[in-house]
Amino acid sequence: MKPFPGMALQRTVVHKSPKGKMSENDHGEMKLESRMEENEQFLQKWGKKAVDKCLDLNNCRLTTADVRETVALLPSLPDLEKLDLSWNDFIGGTLHLLTQQMHLVSKLKILRLGSCRLTVDDVRALGEALKALPELEELNLSWNSKVGGNLPLILQMFQEGSKIQTLELVDCALTPEDGAFVGQSLPMLPNLEVLDLSMNRNIAGSLNSIAQGLKRTSDLKVLKLHSCGLSQKSVRLLDAAFRHLCELRTLDLSCNKELGGGFEDAPGLATLEHLEVLDLHQCSLTAHDVVSLTQVIPILSKLQELNLSANKKMGSSSENLLGRLRFLPALRSLLINNCALESETFTALAEASIHLPALEILNLSWNKCIGGSLKLLLETLKVSTFLQELRLSSCSLVTEDVALLASVIQAGHLAKLQNLDLSYNDSICDAGWATLCQNLWLLKELTELDVSLRPSTFRDCRQWFRHLLCAVTKLPKITEIGMRRWVLPASQEEELECFGQNHRNSIHFDHSGFQ
Repeated sequence: MKPFPGMALQRTVVHKSPKGKMSENDHGEMKLESRMEENEQFLQKWGKKAVDKCLDLNNCRLTTADVRETVALLPSLPDLEKLDLSWNDFIGGTLHLLTQQMHLVSKLKILRLGSCRLTVDDVRALGEALKALPELEELNLSWNSKVGGNLPLILQMFQEGSKIQTLELVDCALTPEDGAFVGQSLPMLPNLEVLDLSMNRNIAGSLNSIAQGLKRTSDLKVLKLHSCGLSQKSVRLLDAAFRHLCELRTLDLSCNKELGGGFEDAPGLATLEHLEVLDLHQCSLTAHDVVSLTQVIPILSKLQELNLSANKKMGSSSENLLGRLRFLPALRSLLINNCALESETFTALAEASIHLPALEILNLSWNKCIGGSLKLLLETLKVSTFLQELRLSSCSLVTEDVALLASVIQAGHLAKLQNLDLSYNDSICDAGWATLCQNLWLLKELTELDVSLRPSTFRDCRQWFRHLLCAVTKLPKITEIGMRRWVLPASQEEELECFGQNHRNSIHFDHSGFQ
């Protein structure tokens, strides 16, 4: 086991004094050695190690007694820089045991206490302890509802010029007053790079204060406001701040259903020229929003991830927007599932996608217009040499579509594909599934395949299951095969059982039993 930072590398040899008695130094060395052994035993209990100035005890179901033992570790870890106690529900109510000793790890840079059921007293104790952590760069208190209404106890401890770079407060039941205090505190955090306030629906009312504060965080790289109850007005407030966030790389405004219409007049988005990730899924985007985004998209040439999923109103009005995706050569992930695309918009997307050579993830699920028209994506599938994930669930695919996909695979394309989702396409006949399965063995990187049927449908797969089983034997990385509501013939039950034993059950077939 690697030694703890700051601890001796070898055991201490104790030398007795001439009179046969141990000196005070000898006693100290023995005590240190004993403490080292106790620390090792405690960490070994959780399968953990204190290495590289890091103590990670997340998701260990720590009890009050364990917290006491953790505290006992601190004197031997004076150079500790990262402490992660996240996902330990029983820490709540005991944090004072730890915070009272925070001065022993004054070099701490990262403190993670997400989902620890912190109490109001814990929040108060933590606020006091932050005074002893002048080097702190990351604080994560996500999923602690008692932070809500008490956030000033934490933030008021940050002094002007604080070194905090990452502040994560996801789902903390923040109040409008908390939101306002965040806005007031942001000017104190000139080094802030990551701010995540997601799933705090009550902060929308204080977004004016937050937006004003954001204007003072010019180094911000990640801003996440997922599911925060944002409205059209919220977008306009944020838009004024965007002009000051020249370094922003990630913007997540997803799952704000009242936001639709807010981008109609939002020129600030175009100033985010370094943006790499834009997530606007489930934002009720309107036709007017689409028009505005059409002007912005070509400017965001460094965009790598774009998520416009679950915006059904854009289906008939996004032809120009999707056509302009050709100006995003660095795009790696494109999610446009459940957007009610129509024939013209899908055609525009297909033509643009040919110009996306870096594409790794493509999700077009729940767009019915794709059925019978997958041939439009033929050239894209041929040139997408880096494609790892292809999702076409519930696209009304027909047998011809699957035959086309099989031909692409047979020609040696899609060689890096890891995840293929063709579920909920019930119109594909058995011959189509057989053709696909006969070519699946060529996808050597494939780990997950889903061909499940809709909940209302049950079918027999005897005509093609053997082809699938044969292909799977040649796929070294496959682990999950979704076949929900496909019924296997009883004659193949023994065959599948034997297959499972030969592969040590490392491959999970999720099917609907035997007939």
